[in-house]
Amino acid sequence: MSLAQLKRCLAEGVPAGSSNEDGVRRQWWAALATLQEDFLLPRGNVSGLWLAAPLPALYEPALLQRLQGWVWSPAPLDELLPSTAPLLPGSAPEPLSGGGFQRLPLEPEDGSDPLLLLITPGLQVALCLDGPPNARRLVVRFDPEVLSTALSLIHQRLERTDSAAAQGLRDAVQRLGPLHSDPSLGTQFWPRLADRLATMAPSLTLQPLVHGPRRETPQAVSSELALLEALTHEVRTPLATIRTLIRSLLRRSDLPAVVRQRLEQIDGECSEQIDRFGLIFLAAELQREPGQQPGQAGPPLARTDLSQLLRALEELWGRQLARRELVLRLTIAEGLPPVLSDPARLETMLGGLIDRFSRSLPAGSTVHLSLQPAGARLKLQLSSEGTAAGFAGTDHEAQRRHLVGPVLSWNPATGSLQLSRQATQQLFERLGGRLTERSGSGLTVFFPAC
Repeated sequence: MSLAQLKRCLAEGVPAGSSNEDGVRRQWWAALATLQEDFLLPRGNVSGLWLAAPLPALYEPALLQRLQGWVWSPAPLDELLPSTAPLLPGSAPEPLSGGGFQRLPLEPEDGSDPLLLLITPGLQVALCLDGPPNARRLVVRFDPEVLSTALSLIHQRLERTDSAAAQGLRDAVQRLGPLHSDPSLGTQFWPRLADRLATMAPSLTLQPLVHGPRRETPQAVSSELALLEALTHEVRTPLATIRTLIRSLLRRSDLPAVVRQRLEQIDGECSEQIDRFGLIFLAAELQREPGQQPGQAGPPLARTDLSQLLRALEELWGRQLARRELVLRLTIAEGLPPVLSDPARLETMLGGLIDRFSRSLPAGSTVHLSLQPAGARLKLQLSSEGTAAGFAGTDHEAQRRHLVGPVLSWNPATGSLQLSRQATQQLFERLGGRLTERSGSGLTVFFPAC
């Protein structure tokens, strides 16, 4: 039994497709996001198992740490990565205890189309891509009969190729206990998938811009924000998969030092860009909120030890800046009180601020980050040493930046694409802070002390 035969079994009775490769891949990523973000994460501490090919389809860390998996991967990848590898550092070393996956060999007749079968006590689903060129389709099945047949076919495959994995699968299914299938899952899933696709660009092949006066109608702005949200999702999702594979590889004890160093650099770059595009997505989402005005109250704020947060992140930010040959110097006054903020998002926002400030600095510069009292507030200030003409707060730098829609700015001299000043200010307002930029003095954020 090949995985190609399994996909044909899942597609039996499904209408023929009419999508091209670009369109059906977009449907695949949207379906994975819908399944994980709308159906699995809200269930909390879900347990279960998943089987995927040719790469791990799940990318949410909270799920990868709890669900047990098997992944059929190509031979070259199988030679690089251990046959059994937990996905994230600190997860359990045994693959059958959850939080990891076992690697299985992908055979030539299996094909390269993606496949995911997920079984939890309250949700069972199979997804795959199928069909010839220009007649491609996304197949999503919730019906118990089809899923039972699919699981039996997979078990037959494992009995032939890896009897220990077959026994592991049987044990994992038995540990789940009785399975309950909600007959309304299909009617819930497809509308949510359609909503997600409706906010995504119809094609990532962008048409040339029409030169002339810019017309910022509400419809045009909404379309730009929808495109931006789609692009950030398209970037973050594969980066998360790459980071997952890298972290799995880093668990090997026999890696040469230079290989480990390079992989750690790749992991850092992936994390940095995932956070960066996450901020862009958050800024676009904020702009799309009906009636949202600058300064409008956001999520509830909580007491946050900003001093402790900065010290914990100093090493990480130092490594990120070192990749651009920059040095970080952190100065924190003693005995500072907590601030009111959103601790869940403040870490990412501060990292984005440092990235925004340092992007235009020449190699060899020193970035000074200080936290000092300022009356009833705390003052967080970013400045640079000896490069007053180079940082983002100067008039010269601001003149070189061009707005790209309501959220982004672009520096054609450096190719740097970042959050606009207005979008950055609005995000900090949601976090309880107030951002100011003054020529010659860098960036300053004031937080209310408590």
